[in-house]
Amino acid sequence: MFIVTLKYKKPLSEVDRFVEAHRTYLDACFKENYFLAAGPTNPRSGGVILTRALARPALDALLQEDPFYREGVADYEVVEFEPMKCSAAMAAALGK
Repeated sequence: MFIVTLKYKKPLSEVDRFVEAHRTYLDACFKENYFLAAGPTNPRSGGVILTRALARPALDALLQEDPFYREGVADYEVVEFEPMKCSAAMAAALGK
């Protein structure tokens, strides 16, 4: 499983130009069951994506399809972890 953090590197006025395309990208990733949760940080300086367990190369390729990535709007940090404990709802989401 991965936690992906996005940090905006452009002003919000530039970020906002690509929000709709980014949301369409997220919708497609949720439809394919790659992502578990996503949303902006507070304050709005970036965002967070919680993914299912994917092969790291597959995740990297998937993230490169994000309009925020393609347009150079955000930097991405990917943290891999193995959830050893989680709620029943999260276990169900993870298929455990």
